[in-house]
Amino acid sequence: MMKRTLILTSALVAIAATAQAQDKQVNLLSWGGAYGRSHVEAYVKPFEQQTGIKVQVSDADNPATPVKAQVEAGNVTIDVASVEYADAVRLCDEGLLEEFDPSILLPTADGTSAEDDFIEGAITECFVGTDVYSMILAYDDSKFPDAKPAGAADFFDTAKFPGKRTMRKGAKFNLEFALMADGVAADQVYEVLGTPEGVDQAFAKLETIKNDVIWWEAGAQPPQLLADGEVTMAFAFNGRIFNAAQQEGKPFNIVWDGQIYEMEGWVVPKGAPNPEAAKEFIAFSTAPEQQARAAEFISYGPPRTSAAAMVGNIEGTDVPMGPNLPTYAANLENALASNLDFWVDHDAELQERFNAWLAN
Repeated sequence: MMKRTLILTSALVAIAATAQAQDKQVNLLSWGGAYGRSHVEAYVKPFEQQTGIKVQVSDADNPATPVKAQVEAGNVTIDVASVEYADAVRLCDEGLLEEFDPSILLPTADGTSAEDDFIEGAITECFVGTDVYSMILAYDDSKFPDAKPAGAADFFDTAKFPGKRTMRKGAKFNLEFALMADGVAADQVYEVLGTPEGVDQAFAKLETIKNDVIWWEAGAQPPQLLADGEVTMAFAFNGRIFNAAQQEGKPFNIVWDGQIYEMEGWVVPKGAPNPEAAKEFIAFSTAPEQQARAAEFISYGPPRTSAAAMVGNIEGTDVPMGPNLPTYAANLENALASNLDFWVDHDAELQERFNAWLAN
């Protein structure tokens, strides 16, 4: 009788736990496209299977924008959002994000704490990094049968490499890229950009191709513009270009020289409706195994040191993913780390100037 009672009790506990999990939900805001798919396959599906907690995924061109709008309006429906590092710092400084307790993050298999395993800067008071991505020069190989673009200067050389270009509609990344194209060494870019003369120099360089640029706002646009033949070169997210080349067989090549890399990661908006479930999701998805798995779907590097060695082949192939990651040693030659403090301090003024320049 006692054995039967214990079995019944255990069953009731299991049912109660399942019901409790089903009552929970995480509203996740991602970026869509190939990047959003990596979140769904590496994070969302295994999390739902392991915990029973439902994750509702939606997309935005830049999740930081609706996060800010919802919190300021006092009507928050987002639990977890994927944002760029500089946006996370800015939103945190404005008091729009919940603060993190790093102790919720999972250690490595050998017991190393998450704080010791993540690369420098990947954990802040309001942010946990999920990937290292970069902005890179990409081109349609079929449009350049002879000489091939090899760096930022070639992107701005419409005589030698004709055709329209596409660039992200904004100051960030473009000003740095313009200075490198104008001969400024990667390790000197922010020193130059920190002066009025340097800003003038960057805008002057952009002016040389202004009439040849189609501006993009969503990450899925550059590979589409290349595929449609509307542009021959793009300055775009490396993962989007990689996915178009790998998954769709497009003749797109990536030039790593002059790449500008940065992190993206999770934030929880202030007043999120399901903060505890959000923390569970963040802890699960930032484990080394999950970060390595995400990198197999899209070529963004994991910010956990232990995860790098776990990254296997490109999903569905026998081709190693490692050489396609921004963090691969050979790809870091002449690379520029986005200066997060610079953009936190100067984003508003430089974006205002960019908008005015674009309108003229």
